[in-house]
Amino acid sequence: MSKTAFLFPGQGVQKCGMGKDFYENSSQAAKLFEKASEALGLDMKALCFEENARLDQTEYTQAALVTTYLAMCRELESRGVKPDITAGLSLGEYAAIAVAGAMSNLDAIRLVRKRGMLMQNTVPAGEGAMCAILALDEKKIEEVLNEIPDVTIANYNCPGQIVITGKTVAVEMAAARLKEAGARRTLMLNVSGPFHSPMLEPAGAALRQELEQVTFQKLQIPYVTNVNACEITDASEIPELLVRQMYSPVRWMQSMEYMLKNGVDTFVEIGPGKTLEGFLKKINRNVQVHHVSCWEDLEQICQNRK
Repeated sequence: MSKTAFLFPGQGVQKCGMGKDFYENSSQAAKLFEKASEALGLDMKALCFEENARLDQTEYTQAALVTTYLAMCRELESRGVKPDITAGLSLGEYAAIAVAGAMSNLDAIRLVRKRGMLMQNTVPAGEGAMCAILALDEKKIEEVLNEIPDVTIANYNCPGQIVITGKTVAVEMAAARLKEAGARRTLMLNVSGPFHSPMLEPAGAALRQELEQVTFQKLQIPYVTNVNACEITDASEIPELLVRQMYSPVRWMQSMEYMLKNGVDTFVEIGPGKTLEGFLKKINRNVQVHHVSCWEDLEQICQNRK
């Protein structure tokens, strides 16, 4: 039986103007941007629609993206296009959980606002780093990292693209060793901290306190979690998984393999760009991926369903 998954990207896809056409064409999308602004005390329209430096700062980026994802997704659902399962990469997991029914739109947006602040401020600037390792087998990467303290894998994105994280000196040393071990390229990332590193365990502990304030509802559909690439159907598991997600590897490649193995044959990537399609095509080049990054995309998907 055919299954559809909604996917939500991680940080880095943000761009000025994202969601503006939804705000202008959808009353429910406009309402969500307004409510997010009230809830956070931020002008979400200015943050997302106007040129500004804050959009690329983690403490603002995450809330801007999740607001945009949910504004797009709720309009899509109102047109009758609904998922059987969801997943989101890193901060995208919060949108995935909200769409799966376990938390409200505003709780998801509030949580990622706090999460972004914690991720940006827990480790002093310059002490942590991240680096993408291209075209080297993950087993070989794991072997090399086992010999170097203070550096771990942050993201298993797809075959040939793994991201490492940790103390800056350790990440730089690991990048050099991995190049010697056969990586085609190593690319230091322009990020404000060592995301998904054990260095962020204090941020996870602080996030737990925020999660305790949220009432989680029964999941209406399952979602696949970053931490262990498994399907979650019990909402009581969510808080601890989100805490662990702060300092654990994002197992995106394994999550997509799980979905494919369990009958998902159509994927809808919601948000700016086509990052997740790129990852998926490296896992299975024949997979069917649709996008909703602008109003025209939404109308095209709805038209095709008729």
